Amino acid sequence: MYQILKQMLKTGINTETPPLADESLRVGDQEIRADILKVFGGALAIRHVDAGSCNGCELEIHCVNNPYYNIEGLGIHFVASPRHADMLLVTGPVARHMETALKRTYDATPEPKLVVAVGDCGCNGGIFGESYASCGQISNVIPVDVAVPGCPPTPTAILQAILTAVSAKPVK
Repeated sequence: MYQILKQMLKTGINTETPPLADESLRVGDQEIRADILKVFGGALAIRHVDAGSCNGCELEIHCVNNPYYNIEGLGIHFVASPRHADMLLVTGPVARHMETALKRTYDATPEPKLVVAVGDCGCNGGIFGESYASCGQISNVIPVDVAVPGCPPTPTAILQAILTAVSAKPVK
């Protein structure tokens, strides 16, 4: 026990250094809120769908929700039902048993709807590809507006993809 305490005092506290602030995300909260209001008439509601992932992307999505990235502060929140969602955030290659559920979720989402494919598996099938058990990329099942590559992508990349999808959506 003495050796462990001695080693702790010698090395200090070992933690990861915090990520550097990405100034491109701080372009103005008001502009982002205005875009969201213009397109959706209120806050952006996201429904996350796991179509068969390894949960690496889900961990990064949870990071987007923490106080550091503060997605709630931009007027973006996650909802439990696709009927209340404006955007689907889909992760993983589409497993065959999730194909019908993903299509039904997409159909239940009201217009105007956006789809963001998260991770290499969602963008191109990743290491799973297409097989007897996997449909591969998400765009093989439903139309995708924005794809976020990476295994897993960083929270910054996910947040930028969400904002890109909102800014690229034409106002009806």
